[in-house]
Amino acid sequence: MTGKQGSSPESIVREIKRQTRRKFGAEEKIRIVLEGLRGEAGITELCRKEGIHLTMYYKWCRRQSKGSQKRQHWRRAENA
Repeated sequence: MTGKQGSSPESIVREIKRQTRRKFGAEEKIRIVLEGLRGEAGITELCRKEGIHLTMYYKWCRRQSKGSQKRQHWRRAENA
């Protein structure tokens, strides 16, 4: 926070959220998605434990599957 007197409450909240936003690396995202795919615990429970929203988990799943499909396509093209 900058401590400006003219700042609105909304801009202060926005700044706090920006500063506290977590960033996940690729390895961490893959670990979380694979843990969900194992099915040992429910997705909701996993997301709660990792501190992420369900929407974020499913976005990562879609991106992971799209990446896998692209890799398979390129492998098939190389082997042809």
